[in-house]
Amino acid sequence: MRVEPSARGAVEDRTLLRERMRAVLDRAELRVPQESLHHPAAVETVHLVQRALRTGPLGPDRLQSFSERLDRVPPAPVCAAAAPQGHLSRSVARALRSVPARGADSPTVTADVVEWEESERDVLEAALGLLQRVLPRNAAELRATVVEVALLGGAAIDGFTDFAVHGAVLVNRSRLLDSPDGLPGAVRCAEALVHEGAHTRCNAAAVAEPFLLPDGAGRAGAEQSGQLLVATPLRADPRPLAGLFQQTVVLARSVLLYRALAPEPFPDPGPAAVGARYAKLLDGARQAVRTLAAHPDSLTPHGRTVLAECAAVTGEPVRDGGYVPEDSGPGGPA
Repeated sequence: MRVEPSARGAVEDRTLLRERMRAVLDRAELRVPQESLHHPAAVETVHLVQRALRTGPLGPDRLQSFSERLDRVPPAPVCAAAAPQGHLSRSVARALRSVPARGADSPTVTADVVEWEESERDVLEAALGLLQRVLPRNAAELRATVVEVALLGGAAIDGFTDFAVHGAVLVNRSRLLDSPDGLPGAVRCAEALVHEGAHTRCNAAAVAEPFLLPDGAGRAGAEQSGQLLVATPLRADPRPLAGLFQQTVVLARSVLLYRALAPEPFPDPGPAAVGARYAKLLDGARQAVRTLAAHPDSLTPHGRTVLAECAAVTGEPVRDGGYVPEDSGPGGPA
């Protein structure tokens, strides 16, 4: 995987995942049509089958239950708006359990999968069209990577991906609205697709070629007693290096999106809002690169290559996998 999107690379990642899913199903003597195998509902079932096989061969009742689940999986669509479904609701429930605890006086944390309104479908189509025009390689990778785009209600979660339902991205419906400062809803939706699509691609790519060494490898002293947690630009709570790595890629790709959007003839105050958003994303990307580059011994050679590419996007000077503290930076949209 590289920072520059690649549909071909995404297909290669998907092929490897398909082979591994097939191997799990073959062990259980289960089948699913080829056109359904990449559907997030099928992915969820394969995860469950794999977990069940750890305790031994599956009995007739479990085999029948899994077979019926797989029979209900439809052919996988391509980056399509998804209606509320069981596998998506279960994914949201898992995501809610990972939301940091809030104070007793804070409002109840809620999120759920909701139906798409026609106007929201129009924004999604506009966002995909915008990406096809300004970043066609990213649009092509999304078509090879993302199966379902699910819409979230509630204020607890802006968006997320979940490897247990790989191929689904979940986006809060608020990210389809114009922002108060004039950033168009289609632009915000396009950013959400680039953001969640990058997470999806990273999740698959890491299966083929990890970005990070196993936890503890390459680190010495007290850090080896537990998982290293670091500050990140996109989360208030400290995150493991794996989370920071994905944030770095996400932010670098988002910076590339807003650079490509700079010449677009948005009505006022759109251009100013695009510039402001670009500046904020670039600042976050630089922060992510600096923090990640401070831990070069935790990265694989592949991870160091991707970090160097992120650094090149942001203008942060990284040499031999480590951070070089000096001022540097490219231009961007006005």
